[in-house]
Amino acid sequence: MKLLPFAAIVLTMIMPAQGQEQSASWVEQKCGAYEAAWTDAVAAADETQVNYAFIAANENFIAGGCTEPVEACPRSRVELDIANALTLSMMNAGAASTFLPFRCPVEPVDNGWSGPGL
Repeated sequence: MKLLPFAAIVLTMIMPAQGQEQSASWVEQKCGAYEAAWTDAVAAADETQVNYAFIAANENFIAGGCTEPVEACPRSRVELDIANALTLSMMNAGAASTFLPFRCPVEPVDNGWSGPGL
């Protein structure tokens, strides 16, 4: 019976490692899905309406394994359409919306909405 506590300790040491592997794998799966959706969305978009900063932020997000925080702020209607399509695609893939890199700085304005200019 003295082995039972030892076995429980060993199991608790092994289980987090397996969970971390699954978690890393899930992040890789989400990132692969994001990269594929990004490629499709950009190919279908009017590239003249997509700002280099928006492209660079998304590509940096992908290059960082989708784990580095970036601020990809959609500012044109085309960029907003891309962001919406990516959000729907990733949520359909099982990723939470918090996975996405879409963040916009707060822009102070008098008597109005302080979101990104569209």
